[in-house]
Amino acid sequence: MPITGTTQLLGVIGDPIAHSLSPVMHNAALKELGVDYVYVAFPVAAEGLAAAIAGFAAIGVRGFSITIPHKQAILPLLATVTAEARAVGAVNTVWRTEQGWAGTNTDVAGFIAPLKTLKSWTGSTALVLGNGGAARAIVAGCAQLGFESVQVVGRRAEALEAFQQGWVGSPLQPPLTVHPWEVLPSLLPTADLIVNATPLGMHTAAGQTPLAAEYLALAQSQAVVYDLIYTPRPTRLLALADQQGLMTLDGLEMLVQQGAAALAIWLDGPVPVATMRQALVDWLER
Repeated sequence: MPITGTTQLLGVIGDPIAHSLSPVMHNAALKELGVDYVYVAFPVAAEGLAAAIAGFAAIGVRGFSITIPHKQAILPLLATVTAEARAVGAVNTVWRTEQGWAGTNTDVAGFIAPLKTLKSWTGSTALVLGNGGAARAIVAGCAQLGFESVQVVGRRAEALEAFQQGWVGSPLQPPLTVHPWEVLPSLLPTADLIVNATPLGMHTAAGQTPLAAEYLALAQSQAVVYDLIYTPRPTRLLALADQQGLMTLDGLEMLVQQGAAALAIWLDGPVPVATMRQALVDWLER
């Protein structure tokens, strides 16, 4: 549909955000549904978050997605937050209500969607690289899937401590242990699932990887390496994991599933998930 003076505005905020493919899948779905909406990417730096949210309210933005680095920082700016998002401690989807902005977290469902198709994860061990907002959704997802142990590694001791303390009192009570980055060699051989929740390897730093080949060589042969990054495809991490003969997953299906759940909230109805997935695949293969 053409963009006119009546078109409703949706979007995604983050920093960086130019790489985001969320507009591709959301606008494909909006077109198929024939609704007068458009979805755009907004670059919002950490120090500009509060001003951006106030501006969104002023111009009538209907809802927006949230990515790095705002998933936790957004919480104090919201009028209401769902129980799931409170349990996770991070928000990735926001919409307008009469009381103000409301938030939830659809990353958990998005994260576990491709894992559920592989096998039962009951009793398994997960190794999570990073301790930001995305890592919180991973920990929650692993708890839902029945993992026996979730090991989180990070580079800053104070951030790791805060991450662990953030689960105190949570109804999820994940089987969580945090570690400094230096202990990775001892953790990799025990991990059934290795998840990258850091920005290393994103489009803006495509040649980087959180794990070099010599680290991946320590992983057990049946381990699955899951990179939440979806562009470039494959990331450096997944290319190296593939060379080691490890099963790999990228963040494309997580992006699709969490985005579909968000769009269903904004439009208050069903959305064409297959169209969203195909739009992304077509864009990445062009």
